[in-house]
Amino acid sequence: MKSIYKLSLVALAVVGLTACNQDQDVTQKKIELTTDVQKEAYSVGGSIGKYMSGHIKEQEELGFAVDRTMVIKGFTDGLGEDMLLTEEEMQTVLENLDKKLNDKRLEQAEIVAAKAIADGKKFLEDNKAKEGVTTTESGLQYEVLEAGTGEKPAAEDTVEVHYRGTLTDGTEFDSSYARGETAKFPLNRVIPGWTEGVQLMPVGAKYKFVIPAELAYGDRDTGTIPANSTLVFEVELVSVEKAPVAAPAAK
Repeated sequence: MKSIYKLSLVALAVVGLTACNQDQDVTQKKIELTTDVQKEAYSVGGSIGKYMSGHIKEQEELGFAVDRTMVIKGFTDGLGEDMLLTEEEMQTVLENLDKKLNDKRLEQAEIVAAKAIADGKKFLEDNKAKEGVTTTESGLQYEVLEAGTGEKPAAEDTVEVHYRGTLTDGTEFDSSYARGETAKFPLNRVIPGWTEGVQLMPVGAKYKFVIPAELAYGDRDTGTIPANSTLVFEVELVSVEKAPVAAPAAK
């Protein structure tokens, strides 16, 4: 862990130096990287800066200021021997900073999760009242967009589908259409809402599913999908590969 904090400190310094010297760099002659040594050094600094810039942006978005002047001072002192804090003191400071950031992340995640519950409940109630929408006993809602005439899969079968997934506000988090290729997977290896819903579909059909959080990812935050999110999917069933039939046991 200590090495990670050291890396973070250096990375902050690199980004801070870049930001503060930005105006000066504009007027300077463009630097040409002509040797391997130059390219190696530049790549080290550039990769660290790129990696950490997202963390600095997050820190500021969470409401914690980054004092770039002190970042530069710490970086400069770190290259020499005259430090204003000991390594142990800096370690403690960075551990406290990490805790403050994590606490704020949790606080904001709880706010987002609570909003997702309220938004999902309202969306499900509104959608349930629409013509053509059926609600199953589990709470799954589906609407037939295009009827199909092929066979229906069982939970153990492998299905090939095209799909698009969004949050209730329309934010797209996944799409096989965007990737330009279908997805293929065993139907019993996905979220419960998919396992139940796709079994209702004949090959060639296209359905719209509204999946309550408890049939999706529940209180897990996947990054692109906040905790307690109700999900909306448009699914096209392309083909079904039947599961192998188990051979009878020998006497």
